[in-house]
Amino acid sequence: MKIDLKGKKEFGSIELLAKQLVEGFITGLHKSPYHGFSVEFAEHRLYNSGESTRHVDWKVFAKTERLYTKQYEEETNLRCRLIVDSSRSMYYPKEDNGKIRFSVLAAAAIAYLLQKQRDAIGLCTFAKEIETYTTVKSTATHLHKLYMLLEQLINSDTPPPHQPTNVAKMLHEIAEKTHKRSLVILFSDMFDSDEHNDEIFKALQHLKHNKHEVLLFHVSDRQTERDFSFEDRPYEFIDLESNEKIRLQPHEVKAYYREKASNYFSDLKLKCGQLKIDFVEADINEDYNHILSAYLIKRSKMK
Repeated sequence: MKIDLKGKKEFGSIELLAKQLVEGFITGLHKSPYHGFSVEFAEHRLYNSGESTRHVDWKVFAKTERLYTKQYEEETNLRCRLIVDSSRSMYYPKEDNGKIRFSVLAAAAIAYLLQKQRDAIGLCTFAKEIETYTTVKSTATHLHKLYMLLEQLINSDTPPPHQPTNVAKMLHEIAEKTHKRSLVILFSDMFDSDEHNDEIFKALQHLKHNKHEVLLFHVSDRQTERDFSFEDRPYEFIDLESNEKIRLQPHEVKAYYREKASNYFSDLKLKCGQLKIDFVEADINEDYNHILSAYLIKRSKMK
């Protein structure tokens, strides 16, 4: 399902769009004879003999003649930390801030699924420093707060300043701050101003060392950032992190660029495989179904 966020600045739009996206996705699953996992939300659980009847839902009993107890936050199945890279490079392409918009809606949709399953959710955003780091809760009120924070990333009239981003440093900090044995879901283009790939790999390893399950959505505009597909005319390319500018004809560097980009993305994917980190290519020009599918598959493996 593809949803366009352009021009949607009214309050609550992310919450509404996330719900629409998830409901459309689930409808598609139910219609498909090939879906390999169930999407049943654990609002209640069966009453076990000998338990206190304090939390029995008697309204459900009246309808079904079966005893169910209400699930509360302390009965949370899983703790999840959603991490959104909000550095300047995530606001590419400049005309629609495509990567950050895609990441925000995808994160919001996953948060909606998590809360419906009574899992606890926390949000972290970072650029040069950690900008947002919330508590981890499963309440509807908390989810609404997360939607508001996500909306701020795309509704601001002022884009982030041009400044270097150290993804590795941020991931190290997040690994230490995050509760042990959490599901960590990261949306990032993984562009680091220091260009030290080994440091990024060490940071990812740090997350695994702290017993976190990690799902990395590698966000990109594949057409331009991977394939370097531009018209054959002069362009001025601007580094969104440093604001450095260069003028050139795309065909002059296309082969070299594609080789370097391919090597980087391949190394990142290979390293994630070695660390047993789920790596998902997230092209902002595709729909969100593969994002939600990847999350549900990961979630099902953790039960």
